[in-house]
Formats: sequence, structure tokens, C-alpha cells
Amino acid sequence: MKKYLFFIAIFLFSFTSCAPRIVSPAPSTKVVVIKKAPRQHKVVFVKGKRYYKWNDQYHRKTRFGYIVVRF
Repeated sequence: MKKYLFFIAIFLFSFTSCAPRIVSPAPSTKVVVIKKAPRQHKVVFVKGKRYYKWNDQYHRKTRFGYIVVRF
């Protein structure tokens, strides 16, 4: 009986994987990080979130700088 349980356990564990699923961004995605906002920027709140606007573009602040956000 122990042999059968052992083979069943091996059979069941052979279909599972411990490897995590890795999702990479699309290769055509290019993100430009702007280190410092210009003096003429405006602070705008959209749906309760803070965005920065200059040159008719909205930017979001990250720990690396500002990135362009599309709505």
C-alpha cells in the first residue's frame, strides 16, 4: 500500500512547478524618466491622485523622477 501512495505522490507532484511566473514588459515600451520638474509645472489632482503638468503632458512622480502618464 505504501508503494502505491508513494507513486501517486510522485505522479501528482510531477504536474506542479515551483518556478515563479515571470512577466516581462513589452519590448517596445520606452519610459523616459525626467529627474527634475521645470519651474512652470502645475500640480493637478485627477480622481484624488496628484499629477504634475507641463508641456500639455501629465507626469507622475516616482522615486527615480517623473514619468509621462497617458489617460
